[in-house]
Amino acid sequence: MRLNSIFYLTIIVVSFFFYSCKQQENSSKVEQLLSKMTLEEKVGQMAQITLDVIGTGDSRFSSDEPFIIDTAALRHAVVEYHVGSILNTTNNRALPALEWNYILSQIQQVAVNETRLSVPILYGLDQIHGTTYTADGTFFPHEIALAATFDPIHAYRMAQATAYETRACGIPWNFSPVLDLGSDPRFPRQFEGFGEDPYVGTVMGVEMVKGMEGDSKNGIDANHVASCMKHFLAYSVPNSGIDRTPAFVPEHILREYHLPLFKAAIENGSHTIMINSGIINGISVHANPDILTKLLREELGFEGVVVSDWMDIDKLYTRDKVASNMKEAIKLAVDAGIDISMSSYDYETFCDTLVVLVKEGAISEKRINQSVRRILKLKEKLGLFENPVTYLKDYPEFASQKFSDWSRQAALEAITLLKNENKVLPIDFGKKILVCGPNANSMRTLNGGWSYSWQGEKTDYYTAGFNTIYEAISTQFGQKHVKYLPGVSYVNEANFNIDRFDQLQETINAAEQADYIILCVGENSYAEKPGNLQDLYLSDNQVELAKKLAKTGKPIILVINSGRPRCINKIEPLSAAIINIYLTSNFGGDALAEILAGKTNPSGRLPYTYPRYPSALYTYYHKPSEDMGAIEEGKKIDGDYLPQFEFGHGLSYTTFEYSNLIVNPFVFSDGDSISIAVTVKNTGDREGKESILLYSSDVYASITPDVKRLRRFQKINLKPNEIRQVDFVITSQDLAFVNTKNEWVCEKGDFIIQIGDLKKTITKK
Repeated sequence: MRLNSIFYLTIIVVSFFFYSCKQQENSSKVEQLLSKMTLEEKVGQMAQITLDVIGTGDSRFSSDEPFIIDTAALRHAVVEYHVGSILNTTNNRALPALEWNYILSQIQQVAVNETRLSVPILYGLDQIHGTTYTADGTFFPHEIALAATFDPIHAYRMAQATAYETRACGIPWNFSPVLDLGSDPRFPRQFEGFGEDPYVGTVMGVEMVKGMEGDSKNGIDANHVASCMKHFLAYSVPNSGIDRTPAFVPEHILREYHLPLFKAAIENGSHTIMINSGIINGISVHANPDILTKLLREELGFEGVVVSDWMDIDKLYTRDKVASNMKEAIKLAVDAGIDISMSSYDYETFCDTLVVLVKEGAISEKRINQSVRRILKLKEKLGLFENPVTYLKDYPEFASQKFSDWSRQAALEAITLLKNENKVLPIDFGKKILVCGPNANSMRTLNGGWSYSWQGEKTDYYTAGFNTIYEAISTQFGQKHVKYLPGVSYVNEANFNIDRFDQLQETINAAEQADYIILCVGENSYAEKPGNLQDLYLSDNQVELAKKLAKTGKPIILVINSGRPRCINKIEPLSAAIINIYLTSNFGGDALAEILAGKTNPSGRLPYTYPRYPSALYTYYHKPSEDMGAIEEGKKIDGDYLPQFEFGHGLSYTTFEYSNLIVNPFVFSDGDSISIAVTVKNTGDREGKESILLYSSDVYASITPDVKRLRRFQKINLKPNEIRQVDFVITSQDLAFVNTKNEWVCEKGDFIIQIGDLKKTITKK
């Protein structure tokens, strides 16, 4: 026994020795390369350009079709200016994987064979819900829909498939996951993140990082990519709800709600991070060393690459007016902690100016070396020095049935049944169905923004092989039983929010002949600033269509297809059933049809609070003072927390019963673990999945506490009459909050543990 122990100890020591040698070898390779670089070569590594800059055409803002690399422009950027990174696609459209291979091989050939030090290019794409800039790749539901599954496996699978297919394109860097807290439904990028809850976002975000990077401690292999957390920090909560406008957030709120997602992703190995384009507490984040250096580097220990967002260093001068010229803007950003400038088009100004700043002594070359060292280490970890390009032929699972099945399953588990009066759903076969509304026959609306193009407006050109909602329902229930008329249609590609009546009377006439009306409402696709709005209500035309359809007396199944919750209180009472399908992408129509037919039992839950009114924007973890009517009068009053649907709400075709909540111990101290168990029974007649949500409430605290907070969740599948005990473990730290001294504290006193309607009180001594 002792000999075996000595043997294994020897193996461990030897392995550690060789690992240390390898790390030193890698480190020395980067240091040797850095020592050979001129200042101009170093600065070039910090510049990133968009693909159209090196395409043939009349300007840098677009390229000829088909895309052809302008070799002179490529050499000017990479050989003369030593540019180290390229991003984006050409002419705002997705490219087939083979075309990506061809483009990347040309770029890397120049970078490796024609530059003095043969440093490969670091290429990045926004493949944020699958390979969304790859024409023949696999698309998944957006992050907001993955959050609605309340099952982290779907976040992991999407990231894993995306990494594999992105690498098949020859691209090693993906600008994902989005870790912005989606606590404001006005914000046009809410659909890109995991909803309003910090814990859900943390769990899902970690799975995304793991799926993208694999076991990346010793390097990122050719089946994975470098992930990029974004957008650090508190990008999603501008006071106006308008993209890239100022936010005012106390530091203890930043730390308790917004920071945990990024902290966990960093601890799990994410190698790069993109910065908030906006302003926090009056300071542009791209020029804020307290956030980018003190918090991110020194406190969180992040050692990876910090990249700006699109031309955001320029905006310090042109928009935010914190710099009087570009030279000052570049100095502010680099001093604050930016490693790579997403210069996009005018890289010469960035490079020339940064060289001047160093030569003038305004920025030290030591500071430049910090950024370049990080960039070179990332390229090394990705294996780019040995293998600059990966090729589709080596990726047999690209666009495989396995990946499609993963996407379809995620869509099935995301779709959320919000209302089902008198069990109107599922629909029996043979019934006459009218499918109508602006979202009924569009792949664009199912996919949303960042789909084949930035705004998603090109989606329908790429998706002939997939089913719209109407096509999927027609296939599921039979063409002779299903009719489609729009009633309302979107009319303006440039403005997602404009629609008009379209065959309105014909739609009403058809509704009178139908047994069921499936009314598909919501939004057209959008991304970022074009998605800004002033009114959360559905459009007047969509509301009017619903009212006219209701007069037929036929049951309306309201299908909501949007990137954020649009207020429906004017038509909710007119609907017999309501289903939220979010942006479930290419298999969203098929998944909805399966659920309508009862072939799959819905199991999604809302990852955000669904507002009843545009001015009543609460999160589920609001403060007690926001619900005082219920406390003082015993009933809700105007102005109270009264959402259309609460966070975590979601119905099933079966029923579940919770019982026997067990908590141990009832009295605990700092550092203690608390075991929690609950018994769940399927009391209905269908098999179904149920997400068990564990909440805690701090009864009294030195800062007014949230009414409750989600601490754990678990999704299980139960057959009719099946019973299962579900176990959780939390610690005293899970019950802590951040005080005004920016300290995490779990104060003495009582806490309520809640699962479903069951509650137990525990005490911190």
